[in-house]
Amino acid sequence: MRGLLILLFSALAVAGAWAQMAGQKTMVLEATAYTSSVRETDSTPFITATGMRTRLGVLAVSPDLLKVLPYGTKVRLKDLGSVYGRGRGQFDYLFRDRIFVVADVMHPRMRKKVDVWLPDRATALRFGRRLVELQVVEYPKR
Repeated sequence: MRGLLILLFSALAVAGAWAQMAGQKTMVLEATAYTSSVRETDSTPFITATGMRTRLGVLAVSPDLLKVLPYGTKVRLKDLGSVYGRGRGQFDYLFRDRIFVVADVMHPRMRKKVDVWLPDRATALRFGRRLVELQVVEYPKR
């Protein structure tokens, strides 16, 4: 049963399953966390791809997701737990009442993933690989 649940969550994460929920677009994705260190970013670790300064609420997406979540998209996140099905909601305290903005991009080898900026490495390591429910709040104005 547990294996089936893990397989189901993985399939949703890989597929980026879109659904309609209260008139909003949502998807379940695998999420990791990053900090502003040179070993995790480039030579300008505090500046995102859009020129925004890093802060809690900045979200990086894999390049393939930029088509559906362009820079400036505002989203809400909900912690669904680790990719192994543990710790559901453990990081909701970081997500509650916070609007995230897509302002950065991940390495080109990444697919169907998001990266949440966190202020310290210890919290980012505790965050690990998790599944998150991403709900689009607002697309950028063209």
